[in-house]
Amino acid sequence: MLVGKNHRACYSDGSLSIISSDSMVEIQRTQSESSGSVSPSAEEESKYRLLYSKSKVYVNPTAYARDNIPGFVALVKREAVNPTYLLAWIPETLLCEKGTDEWDKFVKIEEKATLDEEDEDAVLIDLPTQRPESYAFSVPLTSIYSLLVHPPTLSSWYGTIGINLINSSTLPTLHFHDDESLSMTLPSRHTRRNSTSAYPPSTSLPSSPRPPTSWGGEDLLSRLRSYAHLLHSTLQPSLFIVDPSKADIDAHTTQIFDDDAVDDILAQSSYASSHSPVPAHRRPRPLSNVPANTPPSPYSTRSSILHRSLYPPSISTTQSGSQARMALLQSFSNITRATRHAAQNILSHPLAKPIVPHLPDPVKSLVNVNGDLEWGSWVEKGGVGEFESARVYLARWARIVAEEGDRARKREAQALPSSSNVVEEISPLGVFELLHSTINLPSPKTSRDPAHPIDEVLWAKWFDKDGRPKVRLEEMRREVFRRGITPNGNLRKKMWPFILGVHEWDITGSEREAKWEGKRKRYREVKDEWCGVPEVFDRPDVLEERHRIDVDCRRTDRTQPLFSTSYEDTADNGPNGNRRYTTISPQMSDIGAQSPSNEHIDRLAGILLTYNFYNKELGYVQGMSDLCAPLYVVMGSDEELTFWCFVEVMNRMIQNFLRDQSGMKKQLSTLQELISVMDPDLYRHLEKTDGLNLFFCFRWVLITFKREFPFDDVLRLWEVLWTDYYSNEFVLFVALAVLESHRDMILRYLVEFDEILKYCNELSMTIELDSTLAQAEVLFLSFAQLVADIDRRRAEEVTDSTSSVLRRRGTSASDGNASLSKVAMPTLSDNLRDLLKTGR
Repeated sequence: MLVGKNHRACYSDGSLSIISSDSMVEIQRTQSESSGSVSPSAEEESKYRLLYSKSKVYVNPTAYARDNIPGFVALVKREAVNPTYLLAWIPETLLCEKGTDEWDKFVKIEEKATLDEEDEDAVLIDLPTQRPESYAFSVPLTSIYSLLVHPPTLSSWYGTIGINLINSSTLPTLHFHDDESLSMTLPSRHTRRNSTSAYPPSTSLPSSPRPPTSWGGEDLLSRLRSYAHLLHSTLQPSLFIVDPSKADIDAHTTQIFDDDAVDDILAQSSYASSHSPVPAHRRPRPLSNVPANTPPSPYSTRSSILHRSLYPPSISTTQSGSQARMALLQSFSNITRATRHAAQNILSHPLAKPIVPHLPDPVKSLVNVNGDLEWGSWVEKGGVGEFESARVYLARWARIVAEEGDRARKREAQALPSSSNVVEEISPLGVFELLHSTINLPSPKTSRDPAHPIDEVLWAKWFDKDGRPKVRLEEMRREVFRRGITPNGNLRKKMWPFILGVHEWDITGSEREAKWEGKRKRYREVKDEWCGVPEVFDRPDVLEERHRIDVDCRRTDRTQPLFSTSYEDTADNGPNGNRRYTTISPQMSDIGAQSPSNEHIDRLAGILLTYNFYNKELGYVQGMSDLCAPLYVVMGSDEELTFWCFVEVMNRMIQNFLRDQSGMKKQLSTLQELISVMDPDLYRHLEKTDGLNLFFCFRWVLITFKREFPFDDVLRLWEVLWTDYYSNEFVLFVALAVLESHRDMILRYLVEFDEILKYCNELSMTIELDSTLAQAEVLFLSFAQLVADIDRRRAEEVTDSTSSVLRRRGTSASDGNASLSKVAMPTLSDNLRDLLKTGR
């Protein structure tokens, strides 16, 4: 946002009108059409009664503190037959232009604890004339839809209030500097009465401790409640709806169980201390418990880089429930303690009837059932003990409830009038809120726009008639990362070879075709090394490779139309003489023991066998068929294109298939370090549960989530990863995003490694791709900011250390050491710094 750009307002006698421009809302008075003297009633209506004011409320136009603009937030009553109440913010510069009288009016109201609207000594003001560079606003309370309230936290000294209007515009965020505000720093009303305010305002005001239970925004909210109904949302603790409609009340008063309720019950129960099979140090406990010996760090004030600003400490998310609800919750916790009879009592209780239809069938079977068969069979099918099985189920149920709540919030947000500012905050990240960074930089936001993928029309516009591109390769990769490629038509078949580097970018079409002809010739040469050469084809080492390739290909992506049929279903099998070398199975007797094959499965196996001869040092490794099959489908069974695209994919991922697994060990080790920096609490929990080996992430990284997403989503994910737009190892940030999405379930309910492994394996086909990629992008940008901030702070430490040595002459050694004491910062390894590298 640039100061003074596209902002204007004018004031004259007459009625008020609101002008919205670039997310700024301004007040404008329209000129009266009739000329002549102003009537007494009009003159009276031009006056506004000041009901409330608070000083040192800042608007931050940029990320730099020097640009912050101090001002007064005020509640104003427009005198009329039908009075209008306005919420206004006026910068100090505009008040200064009016002189000391106008300034003293605002100070007088701020010093006054209460105000009677009928008081004869009421203060009447003129709204100051606005200049283009001003960010002042004044809006009726009836035009405000909601307030986003963020109290001060350890990582954000100043609380903020964001104002969203009914027309979807967003006003500048108000930052309450309570340590400078007159009403918050002066200790008592008596002191305030006897004090005289200086004009113009001093740059430094006397400081005194802030009231422990209040801050400036809370004071404003309490006064707003006198003139409007504020509904505190249960869906989003920081959200207050102003004068809510019936639909708003129904949507935002849904009762939500306290996240820590089950943990508290388990921690307090006698069973947990005497009969629990889980060691004491691994039992569930509230997340609020932080080890006493945890070293201070500016990056671990909140447990997660994405959760630092989610649910600040001073906002309570617990909803006091009725005795019946607490009894039901208390009883439900017995399931996690594997008490069969208590579970039957719960689900048979009348209060439990509303939730019974939503429970899985094995749990429904406990309703009004005598005996142990159903419960025991459920536990036996789970493969773990009763206590652990119930806890894994509880974590899965909590995840399903959270995801359903997230979908409901998205549907509600889509139903409201949209604006660019609102969409950026609510559409891509779901339940997550972006962090309020500890450094003075804007919070990172995702740039993803998957709703508008690249289509054939845009692709054609990128090239001249001779086939030479008109846009740079980096721009093409950026657009693919942001938008993806349309699944309609054959555009992926055209674009993927460019993204992977099979086709060169900045050359003409004829040059590109000549180079491609060379690649096709090279493919045929490699294939001819084994195809039609019995002494090679039947060699023992080749027989072994053929067998492994054949077994893998017969069970890969058999739901895809190209691979779903068998030779028996194909009308034309071709001449039998050619079948000998197109069928990869080493022995015809093996075919009966495997899934039936077809032409495309044989061709896929032939491509993988050709790669075995192309890269003799690596050969074929299990899992390669998972990477090659989608390429074959997208390339429309074109062998040459599939082969060379597969070569480029393997060039990127060859480290995953090294026989000593050194590449996978390095990537999982890097992911482990990334978790330790970005989410220390999750790292400590994994350390406690012996989960730092990250085996549950092994399959994710090995074949880039091929088995975690539906086939179409896999194609969309891969084309984003291949762009290397942010990082060559962006897949690790996708893995981190998945863990962050489920971190609360892992921390609260899963206290053994086997439970985490089971839970993560069951995430397959349940992960939402677009929100995961958006979270991964935000995590990367947060990591990049963190690295830059660490480097900056360490550079400052070196500078400060050198300067302090020069100034220490005449200063005690203890003072010098105190001035140099710094808070410990994370240590970044070379592997972590390599995550910032892009381009191959």
